[in-house]
Amino acid sequence: MHIRDGLQPHATIAQRYQHLVETGEIGSDPAQLAVVAALDRLIDEIISKRLAQKSSALGWLFAKRRERKAPVRGLYIHGGVGRGKTMLMDMFFDMVPARRKRRAHFNDFMADAHDRIQKHRQARKEGKVKEDDPIPPVARELAEQAWVLCFDEFTVTDIADAMILSRLFSALFAEGVVLIATSNVAPENLYRDGLNRQLFLPFIATLERNVDVLALNSDTDYRLEKLSHLPVYLTPLDADADRRMDDIWRTVTHGRKTVSEEVTVKGRHVAVPAAAGDAARFGFADLCAKPLGARDYLAIAGRYRTIMIDHVPVLGDGHRNEAKRFILLIDALYDHGTRLVVSAAAPADQLYVGRTGTEAFEFARTASRLTEMQSTDWLDAWAERQSSAAAAAH
Repeated sequence: MHIRDGLQPHATIAQRYQHLVETGEIGSDPAQLAVVAALDRLIDEIISKRLAQKSSALGWLFAKRRERKAPVRGLYIHGGVGRGKTMLMDMFFDMVPARRKRRAHFNDFMADAHDRIQKHRQARKEGKVKEDDPIPPVARELAEQAWVLCFDEFTVTDIADAMILSRLFSALFAEGVVLIATSNVAPENLYRDGLNRQLFLPFIATLERNVDVLALNSDTDYRLEKLSHLPVYLTPLDADADRRMDDIWRTVTHGRKTVSEEVTVKGRHVAVPAAAGDAARFGFADLCAKPLGARDYLAIAGRYRTIMIDHVPVLGDGHRNEAKRFILLIDALYDHGTRLVVSAAAPADQLYVGRTGTEAFEFARTASRLTEMQSTDWLDAWAERQSSAAAAAH
């Protein structure tokens, strides 16, 4: 804790980062430290704005005048996958002392904005509101709820979003909203090759007028570096395996918030109990004790790059349906080149002990694939695909 430029004392992101370095959680990275310094400067500016607004009625008036002249500029941080952007965003969001702050997935935020726009248009049609243009009132509503707005993994792929972004964010910035975003691409590469991209270009100009752009050009993919040293098949099932699975999940998700999701398959919804970014975690029963089929498993494999499965039991003649589903599941994950982390009651070649039916023969292939998916060659190939995907995004 220390005081800078007459501000109230507060813990800094730099202090928290240094603590992680000293405890061995992370290694010090010059590129990350530059972002840390920028985020701390931004927190100082936000604190100054808040204090000016609260000092007095007259001070609030003068503060508003100053803001119109020099609004707080946000920050847009771009860099490759696994460079620590999410970790730094987590630190910023936890520590920024703004009551009205929001961290959202960009797609969720835009879905909210579209819903509000539609509701305003309906209200205008019914004569309940007077403004024809829905953008200004929607921006006021959003700004009233949160004037510090954080997007992790900012990207634009939807043409409906692209068409309104410039006007919506111009209105949000006019309301004093401060935007902090991380992305895999620089602003000029957003919506690259998108339909009618020329109509999107004004948003890039609006964004660059209201944020400072900072590249996180670390040469190290910390997420892949950590993942390459993780165990992927834990047996037997005991408290130690559960603890290690939890530790692996924290590393795999790299600081992202864990939420429940759904994967939609032909109008049906398959529950995903824990998801964060491109990783998902299931219990064996979630995937194999429910009436799911190959189409469901293919949809899951297509959505997530890393799958964790807890508590795979030894299967016998009394669990033939579960065994059939597990066979289909592993086939889907294998064909998609998915990274699989499992806690199981026995080694792969001892998971099926049934004596009737065709499952014993079919499970031999599954055991072989599970063994291959633990190999260094498989995991190296997975890491190479992630690196190639990140390079292609640039």
